[in-house]
Amino acid sequence: MGQQNSTNGQPLPAPALAFRQVSGIVQDSTGAAIAGATVKLVSAKDSVVTTTDNDGIFIFDKVKMATFTLSVSEIGYTTSVRKCLNNDLSRKIVLEPVILRDRPYQLKPVTINGRPTIVYKVDTVEYRASDYKVPENATVDQLLKKMEGMELGRDGSLTYQGEAVTKAKLNGRLFSGGDVTQAIQNLPASIVDKIQIIDDYGDLAARTGVKDRDPTKTLNITTKADKSIGNTVHIVSQEGNNDRYNEQLSYQNVNANRVISLIGNVKSTVNGIASSTSTAAPLSTGTTNNVSGSNPQLAAQSPVPGTTHSASPTLSYTDDWGTKLVATGSYAYNFNNTNSVSNSYGQANSSFGSSDFKNNSTSKNDSKGQAVKFELDYNLDNANYIQINPSYDRNTSAVNSSALTDNLNYFTTGFEHPVVSLVTNNPTTSYDYGLTALFFHAFKNPSRNFSVQAGFTQSNTQINGDKRADYRYYMDTTQNVQVSDSLSHLLTFKSSDRKIYRSVITYVEPLGKLSQLEFTAQIKSSVYNNKAISDTVLANGQLQELTRLENIFNFSFTESRATFAYRYNGKKSSLTLGAAMVPTVLSGTQVDNNTNNSISTSRSDFRMIPIFRYSYAWSKTERFQVFYTGTNTEPGFQQIQPFTDRSDPNNIVIGNPNLKPTFTHSLTASYNKYFPNDKFNVSYKVQGLLYDNQVATNILQATVPITNTLNKTINETGFVNLNGDKAVKSSYSISKQLDNRNYDLVLNGNINYYYTNAMSDNILYHTTVWDFNERLGPQITLNDNTLMINPFAGYEIYRSFTGTLNAMPGDIRTIKLAIDGQVYLPQNFQVHYDAGKNYIKGFANYNLNPLVINAGLEKRFTKAHNLTLTFDVFDILHQNNFIQQSITPQATTYTLSNTLSRYFLVGLKFNLQKWGGTPTRNGQPLKRRGDGSFVN
Repeated sequence: MGQQNSTNGQPLPAPALAFRQVSGIVQDSTGAAIAGATVKLVSAKDSVVTTTDNDGIFIFDKVKMATFTLSVSEIGYTTSVRKCLNNDLSRKIVLEPVILRDRPYQLKPVTINGRPTIVYKVDTVEYRASDYKVPENATVDQLLKKMEGMELGRDGSLTYQGEAVTKAKLNGRLFSGGDVTQAIQNLPASIVDKIQIIDDYGDLAARTGVKDRDPTKTLNITTKADKSIGNTVHIVSQEGNNDRYNEQLSYQNVNANRVISLIGNVKSTVNGIASSTSTAAPLSTGTTNNVSGSNPQLAAQSPVPGTTHSASPTLSYTDDWGTKLVATGSYAYNFNNTNSVSNSYGQANSSFGSSDFKNNSTSKNDSKGQAVKFELDYNLDNANYIQINPSYDRNTSAVNSSALTDNLNYFTTGFEHPVVSLVTNNPTTSYDYGLTALFFHAFKNPSRNFSVQAGFTQSNTQINGDKRADYRYYMDTTQNVQVSDSLSHLLTFKSSDRKIYRSVITYVEPLGKLSQLEFTAQIKSSVYNNKAISDTVLANGQLQELTRLENIFNFSFTESRATFAYRYNGKKSSLTLGAAMVPTVLSGTQVDNNTNNSISTSRSDFRMIPIFRYSYAWSKTERFQVFYTGTNTEPGFQQIQPFTDRSDPNNIVIGNPNLKPTFTHSLTASYNKYFPNDKFNVSYKVQGLLYDNQVATNILQATVPITNTLNKTINETGFVNLNGDKAVKSSYSISKQLDNRNYDLVLNGNINYYYTNAMSDNILYHTTVWDFNERLGPQITLNDNTLMINPFAGYEIYRSFTGTLNAMPGDIRTIKLAIDGQVYLPQNFQVHYDAGKNYIKGFANYNLNPLVINAGLEKRFTKAHNLTLTFDVFDILHQNNFIQQSITPQATTYTLSNTLSRYFLVGLKFNLQKWGGTPTRNGQPLKRRGDGSFVN
C-alpha cells in the first residue's frame, strides 16, 4: 500500500494556495459607489496599491497571503483600516463592502463638511447637489444657476465655461431625446444627487477609450438613491393679453433604470433678434455682438423680433430589457408659426469705397417637424457588445418674406443710390434618416479590445422658390428723382440629396498595466446630388426657361484617416502621443446646359496630423489638461460648384471647383482647482485656432452705366483659399461661497481675439476683433431660502477693425446692470422679479439705454404647497429695445427692434411628486455605476 501523509492517523490539511484574487467595493454612507478611492493591501508578503473604478470596485490579483490589512482612503472621507482573516484555500476572496464616512474638518471655530462639492475627473466635472440651496419645488435649471461655471439663457440653453452643453442624460441614459432644455426645465431639483458635465467623445470612445475627435459637452443628472422610484407631474396653464399664453404638461415615471417621460408645451412667446444681411454684398461668416434689454447676462442669439406660436410634445423611454438589453427611444413633434419684423442698418466696405445701407423686412415662417430616435445596447456576454442607433427626421416649412433695402454707395467710381424691393416665398420639405451600428469585443486581457462601427445617413431637401425683385435707381440721396428701374420674377426649384457613409475600426494593444497602443482606421464619404432649375415669369404671366441659370451638379468629399497612438494612464497623469495620416479627395461633375456634356473636377490632399493629449490631476479637486486636434472641413455646395448664380443680377456668385478643404489646428488648455475647506473654485480655459486653406470670399466689382452720368455697380463674389485666419478664445470663472453658501461671489469672463481674411478686387485685407466681457454676479440667500437676491454687473469692450477702403473701426462699450430674486412672504405668498439696465456707447445711430423690468406674484395652496396661482407681468416700462452688431470682412450690420414684449400672464401651476424609495433586489439596495445607472 502507498504511504499516506497523516498526523496521528489524520490526513494533513491541504497546502495553502500560492496566490489568490481579492476584490471588494467602496461606498459612502448612502450606498453610492466611490470612484478613485485609494486601496492598500499589506501582509507579511504583500504590499500593493490600487484605486477603485467608476463603480467603486477594486481588484487585487496574485495576493500571496489570505491574512492582511486593508486601508481605504479618499479625499473628504475618514480613512478605513481593517484586519482581514480569510481562508488560505480560497482562490477568490470577496470582501464585505467598505463604507467610508464623511470626514469633518475644523476651520477656525466653524465645523464644516470637508467632502468636496466639486470633483474634477479625467473627462467629467461632478457637483454634489445637496450643497446648493434652492427653493421648494425648484427645477434643475434653478439648481444649475447656483453651480460654478454654469450659465443659463432664457431660451433654456446651458453653457459650461463658455461652451454649449448639447446633450442631456438622466442616470447615464438619454433623457427626452437628449434635449437639454426639456431636461433642466422639467426635472425637479429635489431628486438630484449629482450633476455631471462630461466631455463626450461619442459612444465608440466610451467603450474603447480611443478619442478620435473633439469632445462635446453632455449634462448627466444622477438621482438620489431614495428618489429613484417615483412619479412627478408638472402642469402650467397661463393666459394673458396680446394673444399670449403658456400651457405646459410634464410627466416622469422613474423606476431605477426605467424612465418614461412625456413633456409637452403650447405657447405664444416674444422673440429676440437675429443676424441680418444686406444686399449690398454677400456676407461671410463673422462675429456677432449682441446687446439686449431683456437679458443683460445672456443676449438672445438666434430668434428674430416678433412672436411665435409653438407646440413641442416629446415622449421618451428607456429601460433594461432583461440583464443584457438596454433600450432608449424618443419621439418629438414640433410646430412653429413665427411672425417677425427686423430693421437693420450698417456699412459695407470694398476696394471701391464704403456703402451705407438700411433694410426693413418682415417674415412669416410656418414650420412642422418630427424626429424619432432609438438606441439598442446589447451585451452579448462579458466580452462582446453591440449598439444599434436608427433615426428619422422630417420637416416642412413655408417662409414668406418681404424686404426693402436702401443703399448709398460712396464709391471712387461715382455715387450710386439703388433701392431694392424683394418679396420671396420658399416652401421647403426635408427629411433625413440614418443607421449606425457598433460592435465591441474585449479579449481575455481586458485592456486589449477591438471595435468596428459603421453608419449611413441620407438627407434630402427640396425648395420651390418664388422671388420677385424691383430694382430702382435714384439721382441723389433722396428718392425724389428716379433714374432707372427694372423688374425680376423668378421661379426656382432646388433639390439637394446627401448621402454620408462612415466606418471606423479600432484596436487597442496593452503594453503593460499603465500603457497601451491604439490604432484607428476610418473612412467618411459624403456624396451630394444637387439640381436647380429656374424660370422667369414674363409680363404676360407666361414662363420662360432660363437655361443659363440651371444647374445640375454632383460632388463628393472622401476623407480617410489612419491613426497610431501611444497612451499612458498613470494614477495622476495621462498622456497620448501619435500621428494620423489623412488623405482627402474632393471631386464633382457639372452638366453644361449648352452641350449637355459633363465637366468633371477632382482634387486630392494629404496631411500628417499630430496626436497629443495630456492631463495631470494633483487630486480629485485639481486638474490640468491640454490637447491638440486637427480637422478637415469640405467647402460648401455653393462655394465649390462650377456654376455662376445670376438669380440676383446685382450680386452674382461664382463657384470655384478648385477649392481645397479647410484644415483647422486647435490647441486647448484648461486648469481647474476647487478648495473644499474654503469653498473656493478657480477655472480657466484657453483655445488657439489656426486655419489653413480657409475658404474666403473675393468680391470683384464692375461698373455698368445706367445713364450718361450715373452708374450701377455689380458685385461678383468668388471663393478662394486663404491662409492666416486665426483666433484665440479664453474664459475664466472664479467663485467663493461664504456663510454656509448663503453668499456666493461669482466672477467670470471671456477674452477673445479673431483675425479673418478676405479679398476685394483681388486685394487681400483682414478684419480683427477684440472682445473683453467681464461679469460679476453675487448670489445672496437668506433665512433658509425665504429671501434670494442676485445682483449682476458686467462690462464689455468690443473693438473691431477692417482694412478695406474707408472702413471705420468699431468700439462698443457696454455696462450691464441687473438684479433678480425671490421673496417668500407670510400666508404662502411669493414675489419674484428681475430688472436689467444697459448703458451702451459706440453703436451708430443708437442712443437708447433700455431698462427692462419683469415681476410676478404667486400664492401657494394646499398643505403640500403644490398648487400655485400665478400673475406675471413682462417689460413693465416697455423699453425692450434690442440691438445686435454683426461684423464680417465685408460689412458691419446693426439690427434693432422694439417688440411687443409688454404683456401679462395669469394662471395656475400644479406640482405633484411621489417617491417610493431605493431600488432593491432580494432586500439589498442595487449597486450603481459612476453615471448613476443601476447594476441589475
